[in-house]
Amino acid sequence: MSYTPNPALDLVLERTVPVPPEKVWAAWTQPELIVQWFTPAPWKTAKAEVDLRPGGGNCITMESPEGEQYPNAGCYLVVEPNRLLVFTSVMGADFRPVTPSNGAEDLPFTGRIELTPTADGGTHYRAIAMHAAEADAQRHAEMGFNDGWAAALDQLVALMS
Repeated sequence: MSYTPNPALDLVLERTVPVPPEKVWAAWTQPELIVQWFTPAPWKTAKAEVDLRPGGGNCITMESPEGEQYPNAGCYLVVEPNRLLVFTSVMGADFRPVTPSNGAEDLPFTGRIELTPTADGGTHYRAIAMHAAEADAQRHAEMGFNDGWAAALDQLVALMS
């Protein structure tokens, strides 16, 4: 897991949480859990579809407070249980290239979720949003990456504690 983020292209949320890696992993990979924490309130996750394997497709549908739905589809690239999950919006199932289409101005990125156990039974959590262009990273930051992903992580911790 020795990925070194590029400060011009990558956004990083890093924190230690009091939840073991197995529970953080479950929250990220089980649809019945994803719908309970993934989208920062007052938005919600209306639906989560997961084919958890390299090349497996996923689709998480977010819902605005007004009821508008935004499906975010992608593909899992790396699946190392309780340790590393890498997914992208630029591919669909079976690594088929796609043009991203989501409620985030069709923002293309690759997500990397790194989980490392801590001595006290918690998890060192590092989420990285990787972008091809500085403008995309900047746009993602301006859309509220840090606040949104931190709020979602707080919801994950509350659910799994």
